[in-house]
Amino acid sequence: MYFIVVKFQTKPEWTDRWLGLVDDFTRATRAEPGNLWFEWSRSVENPHEFVLVEAFTDDGAAPHVQSEHFQKAMKDLPQALASTPKIVSRQVEGEGWGEMGEMQVEPTPGG
Repeated sequence: MYFIVVKFQTKPEWTDRWLGLVDDFTRATRAEPGNLWFEWSRSVENPHEFVLVEAFTDDGAAPHVQSEHFQKAMKDLPQALASTPKIVSRQVEGEGWGEMGEMQVEPTPGG
């Protein structure tokens, strides 16, 4: 699978509108056959930094970057950004999330 993390630094005037700006892109990507997850988070240290964690099957990554919605996002998103996004993209073994081996938590009743 391809595991990707991207950090986006928004311009202050776009920070509160960022998730709206990426909504169509997010929905279209999540609907792709090869997408395993596409999840946005916000930095607890920098309110203008959004972190995207995404994963694709081995066959899903190439069609994603060739898709119409990806190409549109590459044109639309820069207007809201203060700098070029930073990325880590790696092909890794596995097909999804696994449990953390160093820590085990017993489920609570009813939870």
